[in-house]
Amino acid sequence: MFALVAGLVFSIALLLAIGTILAMFALYHDKMVAALLFEPIPKEAPIYQLRIRRPRMDAVERRTVRAAPASPTPVRFVAA
Repeated sequence: MFALVAGLVFSIALLLAIGTILAMFALYHDKMVAALLFEPIPKEAPIYQLRIRRPRMDAVERRTVRAAPASPTPVRFVAA
């Protein structure tokens, strides 16, 4: 008789545990999938590679800059 009651209690407890596990999977399925698909923010800053373009000027556009014209009256420095 004891073995029958012990087997019955064990079976009920096992079915209750399996039911609880299945219910938790059913309730939290979306959250578990979201947690598995989540990509954490990287701790290292991303490295961006930038190309600096400095287009060269054509020979026609290249012009020399001349110095400012001399003043019409020469400036003299007199030593005192």
